Amino acid sequence: MVQEATNGGAEKSQLAITVEQLIAVNPYNPDILPDLENYVNEQVSSQTYNLDANLCLLRLYQFEPERMSTPIVARILVKALMAMPAPDYSLCLFLIPERVQIEEQFKTLNVLSHFLETARFRQFWDEAAKNRHIVEAVSGFEQAIRAYAVHVLSITYQKVPRTILAEAINIEGVSLDKFLEHQASNNGWVIEKGQGKGQLITLPPTEFNHPELKKNTADSVPLEHITRIFPILG
Repeated sequence: MVQEATNGGAEKSQLAITVEQLIAVNPYNPDILPDLENYVNEQVSSQTYNLDANLCLLRLYQFEPERMSTPIVARILVKALMAMPAPDYSLCLFLIPERVQIEEQFKTLNVLSHFLETARFRQFWDEAAKNRHIVEAVSGFEQAIRAYAVHVLSITYQKVPRTILAEAINIEGVSLDKFLEHQASNNGWVIEKGQGKGQLITLPPTEFNHPELKKNTADSVPLEHITRIFPILG
C-alpha cells in the first residue's frame, strides 16, 4: 500500500486516495500518468509528500519517455531533497535517464544534493540563492532544509557555536535569536548567556553526540538466550 506523509496529521485528499487506489490496481498503467502528475503538484502546494507515488511516476516515465514532464521531475527531486536524511533523492535519481540529468536544472539539483550530503551548508545556501526559480517553486523548502541541518548538528555537536548554527540554517540576527528562543522552549536547547559570535548552544544529549548513551546491543546476549543453552550443555 502507498503511504502518504502529511503535515500536521491532515486527512488524505481525494486525489491522494484516488492515486493510491490506481497504483494498487496497476502501477504500470500509463493511463494514470496525469493523475500522478497532478498529485505531484498537489504535494508541492499542500506541503505533503508521497515517495511511493513519485517513484511510480518516474518508473512510468521510463516506459513512456515522450510523455515525461521535466518540470514535474524537478519538483519530485526538490521534494526528495526536503526528505533528507532519507535516501529518497538517490532513489528518484536512479530512475531518471542520463539525458535528462545533464539538463542544467538537474545538474544544479545534483550539486545541491551533494552539498547537503557532505554538510557543506554555506555552499548549499549560496547555490540555492542563485537558483531560487527551482527551489522556491516548492513550498516549505527552506524550512525542511533547516530541519535537516539541525539534525546534522544534533548528531555532531554537544555544543555548537552560534556562527556554525547561523551558517547551517542560513539565519542571522534577530531571526536567529527568535529561532533559538523557540528551540530552547520546545526542544531542550540551552543557550549560554551572552551575545555575539562566541555564544555556544548546548544541544540535547543523544546516543550520537554522547556515545556513552549508546546501548551496546552487539555484544550483549539476552538472559533468556543463555538459559536456553544450559539444557543443551547438560
